[in-house]
Amino acid sequence: MAESNEMKIDSNIVPTKYWHKLEDGRVQCDLCPRECQLRDGKRGVCFVRQNLDGMIKLTTYGRSSGFCIDPIEKKPLNHFYPGSSVLSFGTAGCNLCCKFCQNWDISKSREFDTLSASASPDALARTAARMGCKSVAFTYNDPVIFLEYAVDVAKACREHQIQTVAVTAGYINPEPRVEFFRYMDAANIDLKGFTERFYQKICSGHLSDVLDTLLYVRHETQLWFEITTLLIPGENDSSTELEQQCRWIYDNLGPDVPLHFSAFHPDFHMLDKPKTPASTLERARDIALQQGLNYVYTGNVFDVAGGSTYCPECKRQVINRDWYELGDYHLDSEGKCYYCGAQIPGRFCDGPGHFGRNRIPISIA
Repeated sequence: MAESNEMKIDSNIVPTKYWHKLEDGRVQCDLCPRECQLRDGKRGVCFVRQNLDGMIKLTTYGRSSGFCIDPIEKKPLNHFYPGSSVLSFGTAGCNLCCKFCQNWDISKSREFDTLSASASPDALARTAARMGCKSVAFTYNDPVIFLEYAVDVAKACREHQIQTVAVTAGYINPEPRVEFFRYMDAANIDLKGFTERFYQKICSGHLSDVLDTLLYVRHETQLWFEITTLLIPGENDSSTELEQQCRWIYDNLGPDVPLHFSAFHPDFHMLDKPKTPASTLERARDIALQQGLNYVYTGNVFDVAGGSTYCPECKRQVINRDWYELGDYHLDSEGKCYYCGAQIPGRFCDGPGHFGRNRIPISIA
């Protein structure tokens, strides 16, 4: 497999299969709900998928904006091998147009100079194993748009007993969604808001497509997933909207899917908004707990209580977190509470990892 992947990296341009020709000579990309219709040479909104020679090709196979080893809690995933390290990387482009994008220098890049690093799938998997990483994460920009590369990396990781994590907005059509998530072991899915107005006005997308992805992942796959909502003052942080969102999660996904509320900071095209106050995150967490969700976290702020995990049966703290660093840990290798024996859902091993809050940029030769 490594040899064929190296051959692909020579050009970084590979064929894809989710597209069809239109009668007027254009080609329609069928990867995501945008369904861009492109004349020869034109790129989709995502920037990385292009009509070349009458077919949609991925133009960034094997290229990356850089590689870094992070704590898994930074993705954020709090119930997926806590305390372990993850090799993180992204490419360029995105299929949503969020005005508040916190990684806009990568996700909105239209410069191939952004993609200064490169690695074959096998090299990525081998590096993760050599560096003691439990997993590889597709992050910084949405891996849906580089599906072919992400899937090949995931296949290589399985050969080296390395897990794979998708950090995604879940904006993908049904057929490619099956292939994409088939090869993932975990995901954090952004639920950016809970109104169609927010998705259309702020993200140039549709809420219903993301909800379909959440339903699919919950009911049709075995992968572990958590949800993140970035709370933006005056846009998606009203108590009514938060109650509706949490009630939908409870009714459709169940009470045990971890939900992260993260703080916004002014960036990209939303410089006029204030940063999210800690009180908003605390209110959101209280609402989610009142709606019956068992695992609700706050992020991008210092909040030990909001970052720690509690047993819903005995109410005792079972994982203490100070930012991304784990403190007291009271779960066995199966994820059962030491105090009462209740099962905490997630993926656990024999004791926590000790990677801490490190961030280690690396290069892959």
